[in-house]
Amino acid sequence: MAGQAVILRNIPGIEDVQVMLDVLKYLGASVEAAGPNAWRIDPSGISRTDVPAEEARKVRASILFAGPLLARFGKVELPPPGGDVIGRRRIDTHVLALEELGARIEIDGAFSFVANKLRGADIFLDEASVTGTENAVMAASLAEGRTVIRNAASEPHVQDLCRLLVAMGARIEGIGSNVLRIEGVTALGGADFSIGPDYMEIGSFIGLTAVTHGELEIEGVEPEDLRPLKVAFSRLGISWKLKDRVLLVPAGQSMKVVADLGGQIPKIDDSPWPGFPPDLTSIMTVVATQTEGTVLIHEKMFESRMFWVDKLIGMGAKIVLCDPHRAVVSGPARLRADSLTSPDVRAGMAMVIAALCAEGTSTIHNVYQIERGYENICERLRGIGARIERSEDC
Repeated sequence: MAGQAVILRNIPGIEDVQVMLDVLKYLGASVEAAGPNAWRIDPSGISRTDVPAEEARKVRASILFAGPLLARFGKVELPPPGGDVIGRRRIDTHVLALEELGARIEIDGAFSFVANKLRGADIFLDEASVTGTENAVMAASLAEGRTVIRNAASEPHVQDLCRLLVAMGARIEGIGSNVLRIEGVTALGGADFSIGPDYMEIGSFIGLTAVTHGELEIEGVEPEDLRPLKVAFSRLGISWKLKDRVLLVPAGQSMKVVADLGGQIPKIDDSPWPGFPPDLTSIMTVVATQTEGTVLIHEKMFESRMFWVDKLIGMGAKIVLCDPHRAVVSGPARLRADSLTSPDVRAGMAMVIAALCAEGTSTIHNVYQIERGYENICERLRGIGARIERSEDC
């Protein structure tokens, strides 16, 4: 979208990022390292408007090329996006938003978007889709006139994108809310921008620390992003201390389920931000297996995300899978080592956590899925005391 180079800092060295950089190179952008975890991206040489199918199949985020390419060139061709296999993942919201802005779409295996001119509109998204909101914001930033996006997603990474666009010259109001107002501009410039910390990775390490009865200090957190996590972890008797942007998970957690009023079984369920993030329900399921008491995990947003818990049950977890969305977990359970296969990024990390608190040596296959979302995970876990090795066979 930009007319000049953009430097992005604090970018994790993960597979999904590499795929997106490869797509940018294919399109004609200049991509070069600008320091540790930093990339300089110059889009001035982009001339192609088709995203390669092989790369698109690897990541859900490939759909995010729709808004920028449509805004800049008036057309884009996208193969169906890939990513985690966690159930049906609609792109209807993307289509709705871009059509409201003036795009026409044809579907014949791939998705072809065409627009003579994008014009601002008052859009109500049919769901608070993160990537749907991001595509709409990017396209609207270069559309003619004013756009209002209602029922917009407001997750921290959506906020980060909006702040980057503002740094590039976009005019966006309502960042962090569910109503975004965008005044279209004729062009966007360059920027030097650092993305925020990954609260889902932080949540993963909090859960890991608790179930292994350790102590961990995490630097550079954003306290405001952790408030929804704190509510859920506290239901499992897990707490932390914050000082400025340093989080300490102390040893000696109570690890006891806190019942609802009247002694009722509590529930940990996900919802769009600022609700508890769906990507952490897998982590919380493992944590619950090591917590005294019973809790209901309710994953409302993806119908296949809970199916991996049969692997936990095989390790000795006391779980009743009620249906595709709900699991009743009782603990603590003594987990036994097993041979596992990672189905998606977060379930894969949950398996790593389960293996680290299980008796014996576990093997986890398809680690590519885990490395899509966690940088140098084996190295970093060894750095805090884990006994873990990566095998090329996995």
